[in-house]
Amino acid sequence: MKYVLLYVGFLISLTSLAQKVEILTSEKKVSIRGLSVVNDQVIWVSGNNGQVGKSIDGGKTWKWVVVKGFEKRDFRDIEAFDAATAIIIAIAEPANILKTMDGGETWKIVYENTTKGMFLDAMEFWDQFSGIVIGDPINGKFFVARTFDEGDTWKEIPEKNLPLADSGEACFAASGTNVRVLDQDEACFVTGGLRSRFFWKGKPIELPILQGKESTGANSIAVRDKKKIKNSLHFVVVGGDFAQDTSALNNCFYTTDGGKHWLAPHAPPHGYRSCVEYITKDKLITCGTTGVDISTDGGKNWKLISKEGFHVCRKSKSGNSVFLAGANGRIARLN
Repeated sequence: MKYVLLYVGFLISLTSLAQKVEILTSEKKVSIRGLSVVNDQVIWVSGNNGQVGKSIDGGKTWKWVVVKGFEKRDFRDIEAFDAATAIIIAIAEPANILKTMDGGETWKIVYENTTKGMFLDAMEFWDQFSGIVIGDPINGKFFVARTFDEGDTWKEIPEKNLPLADSGEACFAASGTNVRVLDQDEACFVTGGLRSRFFWKGKPIELPILQGKESTGANSIAVRDKKKIKNSLHFVVVGGDFAQDTSALNNCFYTTDGGKHWLAPHAPPHGYRSCVEYITKDKLITCGTTGVDISTDGGKNWKLISKEGFHVCRKSKSGNSVFLAGANGRIARLN
């Protein structure tokens, strides 16, 4: 019995070590919300004051650039394809999308929109060619644009086909993950504010997540098995109230039937959360300003593993590494 207990204790110890957040750097005066993990070695980040960072050695060292002409802009999302190619979005007016093909040395404006009220929130790609960007409502409809040529050009979705927004409903540019691509050229997104909903196939579904104020609602959605579009598709949504970020009230919900029914976790994340990401089929990570949580059962129960605050967490596209980023240039890795 003694040896059995020792073995169990050893396994618990290993599990604990496997769920440690390791800070890699926090030296830059930049708030990071854009994070793209190409593979276990190549990581890109983007933030305010026109700053973009890149590592090609798994986060050990970082090279930073300030995009010329955008020194006062905030890049809330980034999508990278390799060590040379990346796309960033600049929030507020004018709305801009920029692309680099030389590792961040130079950037080309590939989209600009000077419409009053423009505010790009998040961007996602199906592959290197096809992508989508979503923005806050203009004239009562959410802004959506698509690219089919590796982000070189972007075409706005006709106004008649845009999703209708309710009064006080918008998207959060919190982590670039309130829009997610699915298979068959489909995408879904979540909203927040006075009303919080889940949009997929043009049919908005009311979310039970905390809502009713400008600071409340869904911030991020994670999708499992995106290549198997069925009624049993799993989604996990996180958010809450960033103005009361220690509150766990109605901050996370999950569905196992494609959004028809949403269930609350038995043990929710420990506060407001701005990003959620699948690591494996049943394991997820979520982060926010008050810490990082892990779930190993598909979002039914969450365990706090760090009180360090982060805005975004993303898994490697072609590897197993998971990285996090947040305020004060803080970038970390999940071990």
